Amino acid sequence: MESKIKTSSNNSYLRKSQKPLYIDMGKRLRILRIELNYTQEQMAEILEMSSAYYGKIERGIHGLSLDKLVIVNKKLDIDINYLLTGVKRGDFSLDKVLMECPRTKRYDIEQLIKHALNLVRDVDN
Repeated sequence: MESKIKTSSNNSYLRKSQKPLYIDMGKRLRILRIELNYTQEQMAEILEMSSAYYGKIERGIHGLSLDKLVIVNKKLDIDINYLLTGVKRGDFSLDKVLMECPRTKRYDIEQLIKHALNLVRDVDN
């Protein structure tokens, strides 16, 4: 049986495995908030919660619910995967890749991509 620890508020309990997740997620959320030049109060307003509760999220006392994660993603364009795991998606730009290719090979690469997309569509159907 997984052990639980008591949190500081409302006599609620948190699985020990959740605590590091909440702490790490709170740290990442704080960093992103600062990068966006938002105050805790502004973030709380966006997430439709009190400033005090938002502060507890940044400190790792509480985590974000699924509906709040969706709001973070939609309203702030924050990658939920990064927020939860710390793993960033690669910044892949097809246009950038094509521009870095020799001009003489761009047409061939575009044709390969079109062919690959057609193969994917055929598999999906």
